[in-house]
Amino acid sequence: ILLPWQVLCDLSPFPVPADDNSLHGPVFLQEPDSVIFPLDSEEKKVKLSCEVKGNPPPTIGWKLNGSSIDVGMDFHYSLLGGALLINNPNKSQDAGTYQCVATNPFGTIVSREAKLQFAYLENFKTRTRSTVSVRQGQGMVLLCGPPPHSGELTYAWIFNEYPTFVHQDNRRFVSQETGNLYIAKVETSDVGNYTCVVTNTVTNSKVLGPPTPLVLRNDGVMGEYEPKIEVQFPETVPSAKGTTVKLECFALGNPVPTISWRRADGKQLPRKARRHRSSGLLEIPNFQQEDAGLYECVAENVRGRNVARGQLTFYAQPSWTQQIRDVRAAIEERVSWECRASGRPKPSYRWLKDGEPLLPQGRVQLEQGSLTIANVSLSDAGMYQCVAENRHGVIFANAELSVIAIGPDFSKTLLKKLTLVKVGGEVIIECKPKASPRPTYSWKKGKDILRENERITVLDDGSLRIVNVTKADAGSYTCVATNHFGTASSTGSLVVKDPTRVMVSPFSMDVTVGESIVLPCQVSHDHSLDIMFTWSFNGHLIDFEKDGDHFERVGGQDSAGDLMIRSIQLKHAGKYVCMVQTSVDKLSAAADLIVRVPPSPARQAELELPQLLCPLHPQECWNPGNSSGCPGWLQPLPGDSETLAQIPEVIDGRTFTATVVGLNPWVEYEFRVVAANLIGIGEPSRPSEKRRTEEARNHLTAPGPSRGRPAVSCCCTALLHLHVGFGFQSCHIHLLHFSFCSP
Repeated sequence: ILLPWQVLCDLSPFPVPADDNSLHGPVFLQEPDSVIFPLDSEEKKVKLSCEVKGNPPPTIGWKLNGSSIDVGMDFHYSLLGGALLINNPNKSQDAGTYQCVATNPFGTIVSREAKLQFAYLENFKTRTRSTVSVRQGQGMVLLCGPPPHSGELTYAWIFNEYPTFVHQDNRRFVSQETGNLYIAKVETSDVGNYTCVVTNTVTNSKVLGPPTPLVLRNDGVMGEYEPKIEVQFPETVPSAKGTTVKLECFALGNPVPTISWRRADGKQLPRKARRHRSSGLLEIPNFQQEDAGLYECVAENVRGRNVARGQLTFYAQPSWTQQIRDVRAAIEERVSWECRASGRPKPSYRWLKDGEPLLPQGRVQLEQGSLTIANVSLSDAGMYQCVAENRHGVIFANAELSVIAIGPDFSKTLLKKLTLVKVGGEVIIECKPKASPRPTYSWKKGKDILRENERITVLDDGSLRIVNVTKADAGSYTCVATNHFGTASSTGSLVVKDPTRVMVSPFSMDVTVGESIVLPCQVSHDHSLDIMFTWSFNGHLIDFEKDGDHFERVGGQDSAGDLMIRSIQLKHAGKYVCMVQTSVDKLSAAADLIVRVPPSPARQAELELPQLLCPLHPQECWNPGNSSGCPGWLQPLPGDSETLAQIPEVIDGRTFTATVVGLNPWVEYEFRVVAANLIGIGEPSRPSEKRRTEEARNHLTAPGPSRGRPAVSCCCTALLHLHVGFGFQSCHIHLLHFSFCSP
């Protein structure tokens, strides 16, 4: 059941982290760690830490092996803050798995598991050991047989008397797995007493075993023999991620065998691997998955070799890759959580609600790391935990589900006090109260219930939509929201304004460079509304401060936004758009501005003539599509003695050729080109190259003084080679062809 402060939570569809000042469920700041307690400790007290925050502050309890500890009834336990103190801990009573349990009105969470183990090392039971008798050159093993203990042990051997310890080398090896002493080949210097020393790394206590005498037999020396591996790592060595893996391998033999290491899969040994001086120990620090594989130990001497192998397998405790987060959900909503963890082997998942196992049923569905609750109810509120585990470890992820159930509330989401719209427009009046579950909506206009029709509809989120607005739609509107927990309403006004209309639009113009014009833009609008005029030129807003030399806003009245353009240049040609905006509408009107200029001076005409045998008819080419029009003509130079005829008389921008007739033989001609349009006449081009017409061969010639000149003229045509520029365009004409005709 939700408490009053849960009902007042803000509604949010997204996961919301709790801040320090908000009301929220328990959150662990510190969870207990596993402890190995030395039984012989003088402290006589075990402390398991647990620190939790929450609002209201949580109460803290503890579990041992899944059962609650009654701290108040057992003087053996006490609480210091959230920490559990175990006084005079007892190995048989207190060893086990502990969990911290934190509870406040929002729910309960349990901590990770912390194991309490007791470290101890008892004395050796036997006081004497039998004498070991071997032949010189023979291999030998002395057993340590450590006494009962708990906690990690280390081993060493005393030779004869303390502080002389057995020095490990290629011939002698002390296994840290069993504590046994191995001598690959016994020599006379090995004769003496051997004592196993066992140290508990947790308690730092040491115990000495009974001495073992070693003597040599007198029945001869042991001959050479092949290696025999006595210390061998298991066939399968499970190795945890990040740990240091130690592999032991030692062989007896005569001569003393050499030990080498390799990977059976052909890969190189990890570069981080370390071989000890005796070579009987291989260490691989910070073990990772790529270090897993089949490893081999090879023992060799002159008599042969022996191989031992074992598989290093990789495992990893679970580690979160995706955790769950706090969620606030409205009643009847759907809530989904998903948690993911890496690990080797792959972790399995289970869920807890308020510290107890959550089972799938009805609305609650569990699948691997996913939890889905359909149609959330108040009873679903609480603390949830996703638990990921494999055989190497268990981890917990915590989240709070707050279920919000409140009647409609407009206190922070009142209807807009005033909504403006134009006649014929469309308006949406939003209605967004906070409520859980989702309310039903109705609307009133004034005091009357508003009926939906083809123009008026209530949207799914409660908002009111009116299209094709009329003056009659103006008035006060009230949204009424209702759910199981109450009813609330909020009111606002709708004001309908006359639409803005363009009365005088800018119109397209054809102007000459240097002129000044005004593009009109005048509107009618509701004078109770502010109006704003803006102009754009070729898609870019005009900056009247930056471009004030050419552009100025004129008009004087709030309904006029005329644009003046001064001293127009070619760059001002393009599209101008007047944009008008009020708080209820916006519109625009556009016009094109065409800027004309007189033609630029024509470039020099080049007349390329072959040795023609008759009078020449030059032709001229113009660039079609010239926006300046480009009518023009051929012109003889001043002082020409011939009068030429031009066909056609005026060459427009769509004509490619012109013919000049009336040329005479033996006359030297040169030409220039003049361009003109509606704005004016351009400067003539520079003169073309001078060329002379010649007489026609194989033609009749006049007798007498005119001998050698043609008696009958024939016609022919040729094209001028010239460059002509008009305004900002030019035409490049090449010599094209000749055509001949008979007299």
